[in-house]
Amino acid sequence: MSNINLIDSFQEFKEFKNIDRPTMMSVLEDVFRSMLRKKYGTDENCDIIVNTDNGDLEIWRSGKVVEDEFSEDDALEVELTEAKSIDPDLEVGDEAIEAVTLESFGRRAVLAARQTLVSKILELEKDEIYKKYKDRIGEIVTGEVYQVWKKEILIMDDDNNELILPKTEQIPADFFKKGETVKAVVARVDMQNSNPRIIISRIVPSFLERLFEQEVPEVFDGLITIKNIVREPGERAKVAVESYDDRIDPVGACVGMKGSRIHGIVRELKNENIDVINYTNNISLYIQRALSPAKITTIKIDEDHKRASVFLKPDQVSLAIGKGGYNIKLAGKLTGYEIDVYRDAETDDEDVDLEEFSDEIESWIIDEFKAIGCDTAKSILSLSVEDLVKRTDLEEETIREVMQVLRAEFE
Repeated sequence: MSNINLIDSFQEFKEFKNIDRPTMMSVLEDVFRSMLRKKYGTDENCDIIVNTDNGDLEIWRSGKVVEDEFSEDDALEVELTEAKSIDPDLEVGDEAIEAVTLESFGRRAVLAARQTLVSKILELEKDEIYKKYKDRIGEIVTGEVYQVWKKEILIMDDDNNELILPKTEQIPADFFKKGETVKAVVARVDMQNSNPRIIISRIVPSFLERLFEQEVPEVFDGLITIKNIVREPGERAKVAVESYDDRIDPVGACVGMKGSRIHGIVRELKNENIDVINYTNNISLYIQRALSPAKITTIKIDEDHKRASVFLKPDQVSLAIGKGGYNIKLAGKLTGYEIDVYRDAETDDEDVDLEEFSDEIESWIIDEFKAIGCDTAKSILSLSVEDLVKRTDLEEETIREVMQVLRAEFE
Protein backbone atom coordinates (compact mmCIF):
# COMPACT_ATOMS: atom_id res chain seq x y z
CA MET A 1 0.00 0.00 0.00
CA SER A 2 1.34 3.44 -0.84
CA ASN A 3 1.70 5.65 2.18
CA ILE A 4 2.09 8.98 0.40
CA ASN A 5 4.04 11.21 2.85
CA LEU A 6 3.41 9.22 6.01
CA ILE A 7 6.26 6.77 5.47
CA ASP A 8 8.75 9.55 6.30
CA SER A 9 6.87 10.26 9.50
CA PHE A 10 7.12 6.64 10.58
CA GLN A 11 10.88 6.70 10.19
CA GLU A 12 11.01 9.87 12.29
CA PHE A 13 8.79 8.43 15.02
CA LYS A 14 10.89 5.29 15.09
CA GLU A 15 13.83 7.41 16.31
CA PHE A 16 12.00 8.80 19.34
CA LYS A 17 13.89 7.57 22.39
CA ASN A 18 11.40 7.45 25.23
CA ILE A 19 8.28 6.03 23.62
CA ASP A 20 7.66 2.29 23.56
CA ARG A 21 6.23 0.49 20.55
CA PRO A 22 2.75 -0.29 21.96
CA THR A 23 2.24 3.40 22.80
CA MET A 24 3.45 4.42 19.35
CA MET A 25 1.07 2.01 17.61
CA SER A 26 -1.82 3.13 19.78
CA VAL A 27 -1.27 6.79 18.82
CA LEU A 28 -0.99 5.96 15.13
CA GLU A 29 -4.15 3.87 15.26
CA ASP A 30 -6.08 6.66 17.02
CA VAL A 31 -5.15 9.13 14.28
CA PHE A 32 -6.22 6.82 11.48
CA ARG A 33 -9.48 5.92 13.20
CA SER A 34 -10.23 9.62 13.43
CA MET A 35 -9.67 9.87 9.64
CA LEU A 36 -12.02 6.92 9.06
CA ARG A 37 -14.78 8.44 11.20
CA LYS A 38 -14.55 11.69 9.23
CA LYS A 39 -14.76 9.83 5.90
CA TYR A 40 -17.27 7.07 6.67
CA GLY A 41 -19.06 8.25 9.82
CA THR A 42 -17.85 5.25 11.85
CA ASP A 43 -14.75 3.14 12.33
CA GLU A 44 -16.34 0.19 14.14
CA ASN A 45 -16.19 -1.99 11.02
CA CYS A 46 -12.55 -1.13 10.28
CA ASP A 47 -9.31 -2.90 11.20
CA ILE A 48 -5.97 -1.06 11.21
CA ILE A 49 -2.60 -2.81 11.09
CA VAL A 50 0.43 -0.57 11.68
CA ASN A 51 4.01 -1.74 11.38
CA THR A 52 6.20 0.95 12.97
CA ASP A 53 9.40 -0.83 11.90
CA ASN A 54 9.02 -0.24 8.20
CA GLY A 55 6.07 2.12 7.95
CA ASP A 56 3.66 -0.43 6.41
CA LEU A 57 0.03 0.41 7.02
CA GLU A 58 -3.03 -1.66 6.26
CA ILE A 59 -6.65 -0.54 6.69
CA TRP A 60 -9.45 -3.03 6.07
CA ARG A 61 -13.12 -2.08 6.01
CA SER A 62 -15.95 -4.63 6.14
CA GLY A 63 -19.66 -4.32 5.34
CA LYS A 64 -22.72 -6.55 4.97
CA VAL A 65 -23.74 -7.09 1.32
CA VAL A 66 -27.29 -5.89 0.57
CA GLU A 67 -29.41 -5.52 -2.56
CA ASP A 68 -28.82 -2.41 -4.61
CA GLU A 69 -30.83 0.60 -3.41
CA PHE A 70 -31.83 -1.29 -0.21
CA SER A 71 -28.90 -0.05 1.88
CA GLU A 72 -30.11 1.48 5.18
CA ASP A 73 -26.65 2.24 6.62
CA ASP A 74 -23.99 3.28 4.12
CA ALA A 75 -21.31 3.04 6.74
CA LEU A 76 -21.91 -0.62 7.63
CA GLU A 77 -23.46 -2.02 4.43
CA VAL A 78 -22.22 -2.56 0.87
CA GLU A 79 -24.56 -2.70 -2.16
CA LEU A 80 -24.31 -5.88 -4.22
CA THR A 81 -22.93 -4.15 -7.34
CA GLU A 82 -20.11 -2.56 -5.33
CA ALA A 83 -19.47 -5.84 -3.52
CA LYS A 84 -19.16 -7.69 -6.87
CA SER A 85 -16.41 -5.22 -7.87
CA ILE A 86 -14.51 -6.27 -4.76
CA ASP A 87 -15.13 -10.00 -5.17
CA PRO A 88 -17.36 -11.45 -7.95
CA ASP A 89 -18.33 -14.42 -5.75
CA LEU A 90 -19.98 -12.28 -3.06
CA GLU A 91 -23.76 -12.61 -2.58
CA VAL A 92 -26.38 -10.77 -0.53
CA GLY A 93 -25.82 -11.44 3.20
CA ASP A 94 -22.07 -12.04 2.79
CA GLU A 95 -19.39 -9.92 4.44
CA ALA A 96 -17.44 -7.78 2.00
CA ILE A 97 -13.91 -6.82 3.04
CA GLU A 98 -11.99 -4.16 1.13
CA ALA A 99 -8.66 -2.43 1.57
CA VAL A 100 -8.79 1.31 2.19
CA THR A 101 -5.93 3.19 0.57
CA LEU A 102 -4.52 6.38 2.00
CA GLU A 103 -4.98 8.02 -1.39
CA SER A 104 -8.74 7.62 -0.96
CA PHE A 105 -8.66 10.09 1.96
CA GLY A 106 -7.22 12.83 -0.18
CA ARG A 107 -3.89 14.58 0.07
CA ARG A 108 -5.12 17.32 2.40
CA ALA A 109 -6.46 14.81 4.95
CA VAL A 110 -3.20 12.83 4.83
CA LEU A 111 -1.07 15.92 5.44
CA ALA A 112 -3.35 16.94 8.32
CA ALA A 113 -2.96 13.45 9.79
CA ARG A 114 0.81 13.70 9.52
CA GLN A 115 0.78 17.00 11.39
CA THR A 116 -1.46 15.54 14.10
CA LEU A 117 0.88 12.57 14.43
CA VAL A 118 3.93 14.78 14.88
CA SER A 119 2.29 16.95 17.56
CA LYS A 120 0.90 13.94 19.48
CA ILE A 121 4.25 12.13 19.44
CA LEU A 122 6.11 15.25 20.56
CA GLU A 123 3.64 15.69 23.41
CA LEU A 124 4.13 12.07 24.43
CA GLU A 125 7.88 12.47 24.20
CA LYS A 126 7.81 15.45 26.59
CA ASP A 127 5.61 13.55 29.05
CA GLU A 128 7.96 10.56 28.96
CA ILE A 129 11.04 12.75 29.56
CA TYR A 130 9.24 14.41 32.49
CA LYS A 131 8.32 11.04 34.05
CA LYS A 132 11.78 9.59 33.41
CA TYR A 133 13.61 12.41 35.20
CA LYS A 134 10.96 12.79 37.90
CA ASP A 135 11.82 9.22 38.90
CA ARG A 136 15.56 10.03 38.79
CA ILE A 137 15.57 12.91 41.30
CA GLY A 138 18.64 12.49 43.50
CA GLU A 139 20.49 10.38 40.92
CA ILE A 140 23.73 11.35 39.22
CA VAL A 141 23.58 12.32 35.55
CA THR A 142 26.43 13.10 33.18
CA GLY A 143 26.18 15.38 30.17
CA GLU A 144 28.09 17.63 27.83
CA VAL A 145 28.05 21.42 28.07
CA TYR A 146 26.15 22.71 25.05
CA GLN A 147 25.68 26.38 25.88
CA VAL A 148 27.03 28.64 28.64
CA TRP A 149 24.96 31.64 29.75
CA LYS A 150 25.45 34.13 32.55
CA LYS A 151 22.91 32.60 34.94
CA GLU A 152 22.84 28.96 33.81
CA ILE A 153 24.41 26.28 31.66
CA LEU A 154 22.61 24.11 29.11
CA ILE A 155 23.79 20.49 29.21
CA MET A 156 22.82 17.67 26.85
CA ASP A 157 22.62 14.12 28.21
CA ASP A 158 23.44 10.96 26.21
CA ASP A 159 19.93 11.00 24.70
CA ASN A 160 20.14 14.70 23.77
CA ASN A 161 17.71 15.71 26.50
CA GLU A 162 18.25 19.24 27.80
CA LEU A 163 19.44 19.65 31.41
CA ILE A 164 19.80 23.01 33.15
CA LEU A 165 22.58 23.75 35.66
CA PRO A 166 21.81 27.18 37.21
CA LYS A 167 24.63 29.31 38.60
CA THR A 168 23.04 28.95 42.03
CA GLU A 169 23.44 25.15 41.83
CA GLN A 170 27.14 25.30 40.89
CA ILE A 171 30.14 25.07 43.23
CA PRO A 172 31.67 28.58 43.47
CA ALA A 173 34.89 27.37 41.81
CA ASP A 174 33.04 25.68 38.92
CA PHE A 175 33.99 26.93 35.47
CA PHE A 176 32.76 25.01 32.44
CA LYS A 177 33.36 25.51 28.74
CA LYS A 178 31.38 24.20 25.78
CA GLY A 179 32.10 20.53 25.11
CA GLU A 180 33.19 19.71 28.67
CA THR A 181 31.62 16.83 30.59
CA VAL A 182 29.63 17.73 33.70
CA LYS A 183 28.48 15.47 36.52
CA ALA A 184 25.59 16.47 38.80
CA VAL A 185 22.41 15.13 40.43
CA VAL A 186 18.85 15.72 39.32
CA ALA A 187 17.48 18.28 41.79
CA ARG A 188 13.96 18.84 40.47
CA VAL A 189 11.82 18.60 37.34
CA ASP A 190 9.28 21.27 36.40
CA MET A 191 6.87 21.75 33.50
CA GLN A 192 7.10 25.14 31.79
CA ASN A 193 4.74 25.81 28.88
CA SER A 194 4.27 22.03 28.44
CA ASN A 195 8.05 21.55 28.23
CA PRO A 196 9.95 19.60 30.90
CA ARG A 197 12.64 21.70 32.62
CA ILE A 198 15.20 19.45 34.31
CA ILE A 199 17.26 21.24 36.98
CA ILE A 200 20.51 19.59 38.08
CA SER A 201 22.74 20.52 41.02
CA ARG A 202 26.31 20.12 42.23
CA ILE A 203 25.85 21.68 45.67
CA VAL A 204 23.19 19.49 47.32
CA PRO A 205 24.37 16.88 49.89
CA SER A 206 22.91 14.07 47.76
CA PHE A 207 25.52 14.81 45.07
CA LEU A 208 28.30 14.04 47.55
CA GLU A 209 26.43 10.93 48.69
CA ARG A 210 26.16 9.62 45.11
CA LEU A 211 29.88 10.29 44.57
CA PHE A 212 30.67 8.17 47.63
CA GLU A 213 28.51 5.39 46.20
CA GLN A 214 30.49 5.55 42.95
CA GLU A 215 33.93 5.62 44.60
CA VAL A 216 33.36 3.35 47.62
CA PRO A 217 31.97 -0.13 46.80
CA GLU A 218 31.08 -0.75 50.46
CA VAL A 219 28.76 2.27 50.42
CA PHE A 220 27.16 1.17 47.14
CA ASP A 221 26.64 -2.38 48.51
CA GLY A 222 25.12 -1.09 51.74
CA LEU A 223 27.92 -2.40 54.00
CA ILE A 224 28.61 1.20 55.01
CA THR A 225 25.72 3.58 55.66
CA ILE A 226 25.99 7.33 55.26
CA LYS A 227 24.03 8.68 58.22
CA ASN A 228 24.29 12.38 57.42
CA ILE A 229 26.04 14.83 55.11
CA VAL A 230 26.44 18.58 55.52
CA ARG A 231 28.25 20.83 53.06
CA GLU A 232 29.51 24.31 52.47
CA PRO A 233 29.97 23.79 48.70
CA GLY A 234 33.54 24.26 47.53
CA GLU A 235 34.81 24.84 51.07
CA ARG A 236 34.13 21.98 53.47
CA ALA A 237 31.91 18.96 54.02
CA LYS A 238 31.36 16.55 56.89
CA VAL A 239 30.15 13.01 56.34
CA ALA A 240 29.03 10.72 59.18
CA VAL A 241 29.33 7.03 58.30
CA GLU A 242 28.50 3.79 60.06
CA SER A 243 29.05 0.09 59.43
CA TYR A 244 27.07 -2.75 60.97
CA ASP A 245 29.95 -5.13 60.24
CA ASP A 246 32.63 -4.83 62.95
CA ARG A 247 35.25 -6.07 60.49
CA ILE A 248 34.85 -2.94 58.35
CA ASP A 249 36.39 0.39 59.31
CA PRO A 250 33.89 2.80 57.69
CA VAL A 251 36.17 5.85 57.77
CA GLY A 252 39.17 3.94 56.43
CA ALA A 253 37.10 2.37 53.66
CA CYS A 254 35.71 5.75 52.56
CA VAL A 255 39.10 7.46 52.59
CA GLY A 256 40.94 4.56 50.94
CA MET A 257 44.61 3.66 50.92
CA LYS A 258 46.59 6.92 51.14
CA GLY A 259 43.35 8.78 50.39
CA SER A 260 42.90 7.10 46.99
CA ARG A 261 39.11 6.99 47.19
CA ILE A 262 38.47 10.38 48.73
CA HIS A 263 40.86 12.19 46.35
CA GLY A 264 38.63 11.53 43.33
CA ILE A 265 35.64 13.01 45.17
CA VAL A 266 37.64 16.02 46.36
CA ARG A 267 38.78 16.75 42.78
CA GLU A 268 35.21 16.54 41.48
CA LEU A 269 34.14 19.01 44.19
CA LYS A 270 36.90 21.52 43.30
CA ASN A 271 39.12 20.68 46.31
CA GLU A 272 36.35 20.79 48.89
CA ASN A 273 37.75 19.55 52.23
CA ILE A 274 35.86 16.42 53.31
CA ASP A 275 35.87 15.19 56.91
CA VAL A 276 34.67 11.59 57.25
CA ILE A 277 33.77 10.65 60.84
CA ASN A 278 32.35 7.62 62.62
CA TYR A 279 28.70 8.05 63.56
CA THR A 280 27.70 7.29 67.16
CA ASN A 281 24.55 7.62 69.29
CA ASN A 282 26.70 9.06 72.08
CA ILE A 283 26.03 12.75 71.40
CA SER A 284 29.02 13.95 73.42
CA LEU A 285 31.41 11.76 71.46
CA TYR A 286 29.62 12.61 68.21
CA ILE A 287 30.16 16.35 68.77
CA GLN A 288 33.82 15.76 69.61
CA ARG A 289 34.29 13.86 66.37
CA ALA A 290 32.34 16.46 64.41
CA LEU A 291 34.68 19.22 65.62
CA SER A 292 37.73 17.33 64.34
CA PRO A 293 40.61 18.15 63.94
CA ALA A 294 40.22 20.18 67.18
CA LYS A 295 40.79 18.30 70.46
CA ILE A 296 38.20 19.05 73.15
CA THR A 297 39.10 19.31 76.86
CA THR A 298 35.57 19.08 78.28
CA ILE A 299 32.02 19.27 76.95
CA LYS A 300 28.66 20.08 78.58
CA ILE A 301 25.43 18.99 76.86
CA ASP A 302 22.04 20.67 77.25
CA GLU A 303 19.72 18.14 75.62
CA ASP A 304 16.57 20.15 76.33
CA HIS A 305 17.77 23.13 74.32
CA LYS A 306 20.00 21.16 71.93
CA ARG A 307 23.09 23.15 72.93
CA ALA A 308 26.64 22.05 73.65
CA SER A 309 29.30 24.05 75.49
CA VAL A 310 32.73 22.95 74.35
CA PHE A 311 35.93 23.86 76.25
CA LEU A 312 39.27 23.72 74.48
CA LYS A 313 42.87 24.70 74.98
CA PRO A 314 43.67 28.10 73.43
CA ASP A 315 45.64 26.59 70.54
CA GLN A 316 42.64 24.39 69.65
CA VAL A 317 39.99 27.10 69.49
CA SER A 318 40.85 28.28 65.98
CA LEU A 319 40.89 24.65 64.76
CA ALA A 320 37.42 24.11 66.19
CA ILE A 321 36.06 27.24 64.53
CA GLY A 322 37.89 26.61 61.26
CA LYS A 323 38.56 28.89 58.32
CA GLY A 324 35.58 31.17 57.79
CA GLY A 325 33.83 29.47 60.73
CA TYR A 326 32.90 26.51 58.50
CA ASN A 327 34.12 23.79 60.86
CA ILE A 328 31.93 24.75 63.82
CA LYS A 329 28.98 25.65 61.59
CA LEU A 330 29.03 22.25 59.83
CA ALA A 331 29.61 20.38 63.10
CA GLY A 332 26.44 22.02 64.44
CA LYS A 333 24.45 21.05 61.34
CA LEU A 334 25.79 17.49 61.41
CA THR A 335 24.92 16.85 65.06
CA GLY A 336 21.83 19.02 65.28
CA TYR A 337 23.26 20.90 68.30
CA GLU A 338 24.11 24.58 68.69
CA ILE A 339 27.78 24.51 69.65
CA ASP A 340 29.39 27.23 71.81
CA VAL A 341 33.19 27.23 72.01
CA TYR A 342 35.02 28.43 75.13
CA ARG A 343 38.68 28.68 75.99
CA ASP A 344 39.48 26.40 78.90
CA ALA A 345 39.95 28.64 81.98
CA GLU A 346 42.56 26.32 83.47
CA THR A 347 44.83 26.76 80.49
CA ASP A 348 44.49 30.52 80.00
CA ASP A 349 48.12 30.99 80.82
CA GLU A 350 49.24 28.48 78.23
CA ASP A 351 50.25 29.25 74.66
CA VAL A 352 47.74 30.70 72.19
CA ASP A 353 47.50 29.99 68.47
CA LEU A 354 48.30 33.00 66.28
CA GLU A 355 45.01 32.60 64.39
CA GLU A 356 43.29 33.61 67.62
CA PHE A 357 44.57 37.14 67.01
CA SER A 358 43.24 37.42 63.45
CA ASP A 359 40.94 40.28 64.54
CA GLU A 360 43.90 42.37 65.70
CA ILE A 361 46.73 41.18 63.43
CA GLU A 362 46.40 41.12 59.65
CA SER A 363 46.43 37.68 58.05
CA TRP A 364 49.48 38.38 55.84
CA ILE A 365 51.51 39.28 58.95
CA ILE A 366 50.42 36.05 60.66
CA ASP A 367 51.49 34.16 57.51
CA GLU A 368 54.94 35.80 57.72
CA PHE A 369 55.44 34.48 61.26
CA LYS A 370 54.11 31.04 60.34
CA ALA A 371 56.59 30.87 57.47
CA ILE A 372 59.46 30.88 60.01
CA GLY A 373 57.75 28.33 62.28
CA CYS A 374 56.22 30.79 64.75
CA ASP A 375 52.54 29.83 64.89
CA THR A 376 51.80 30.60 68.56
CA ALA A 377 52.07 33.72 70.73
CA LYS A 378 54.84 32.40 72.97
CA SER A 379 56.94 31.20 70.03
CA ILE A 380 57.13 34.83 68.88
CA LEU A 381 57.61 36.35 72.34
CA SER A 382 60.52 33.98 72.97
CA LEU A 383 62.50 35.68 70.20
CA SER A 384 64.03 39.18 70.16
CA VAL A 385 62.83 41.97 67.89
CA GLU A 386 66.20 41.95 66.08
CA ASP A 387 65.92 38.22 65.49
CA LEU A 388 62.44 38.54 64.00
CA VAL A 389 63.49 41.44 61.75
CA LYS A 390 66.28 39.29 60.29
CA ARG A 391 64.12 36.19 59.80
CA THR A 392 61.00 37.86 58.37
CA ASP A 393 60.24 40.54 55.79
CA LEU A 394 58.44 42.60 58.44
CA GLU A 395 59.51 46.02 59.63
CA GLU A 396 60.68 46.54 63.24
CA GLU A 397 57.73 48.79 64.06
CA THR A 398 55.24 46.14 62.85
CA ILE A 399 56.95 43.43 64.93
CA ARG A 400 56.90 45.59 68.09
CA GLU A 401 53.16 46.26 67.62
CA VAL A 402 52.47 42.55 67.21
CA MET A 403 54.50 41.68 70.32
CA GLN A 404 52.58 44.29 72.31
CA VAL A 405 49.27 42.66 71.28
CA LEU A 406 50.57 39.21 72.21
CA ARG A 407 51.92 40.28 75.63
CA ALA A 408 48.56 41.83 76.49
CA GLU A 409 47.04 38.34 76.15
CA PHE A 410 49.07 37.05 79.11
CA GLU A 411 48.80 40.11 81.36
